[in-house]
Amino acid sequence: MSAASIRVPRQERSRATQARLLEATVECLVEHGWAGTTTTLVAARAGVSRGAQLHHYPTKAALVTAAVGHLAERRAAELRAEAAALPIGPQRLDRVIDLLEVAFTGPLFVAALELWVAARTDPELRRALIPLEARVGREMHRLTVALLDVDERRQGVRETVQATLDLLRGLGVANLLTDDSVRRAALLNTWKRRLATLLTP
Repeated sequence: MSAASIRVPRQERSRATQARLLEATVECLVEHGWAGTTTTLVAARAGVSRGAQLHHYPTKAALVTAAVGHLAERRAAELRAEAAALPIGPQRLDRVIDLLEVAFTGPLFVAALELWVAARTDPELRRALIPLEARVGREMHRLTVALLDVDERRQGVRETVQATLDLLRGLGVANLLTDDSVRRAALLNTWKRRLATLLTP
């Protein structure tokens, strides 16, 4: 058996191990929070050895930031795939906001919130998280522009898109402790009508 044929399965196993660790990390962050998420707990949940976990992610900060980055990329890919089914015309804007609302109330957002709060007082986590959040934020902005099919070169469009993302983020935070879906739906319906005016050439 050639070295190449041995290497490929090993690489595949390594990628599979990393994926299990990243998925387990987000699940632990959602269920147990930052304080309750330990690398030992993540390894056990992922079904991998502690040594394998340390090999791929030697610190808790490295593990959790990699997990959030991984799932942010996966969610962005899902949104792009869902974009193919978006209607053309006035209904498109409503559907895009609905898709983004899910992104800002789902498990990935909850996990990210845990890290944002923890990073305020954890210098190592903060150093790891700031560049990741900047990258994720830029990607979400670009993706929203593409989903809305608007021209960012037009005056006010960039600010309007960012205001929409900031609104959705704030509503996601408000939903963290209690079910805020009724109030959120009413606010987003109002914002959708305002957006249609702001984004129409």
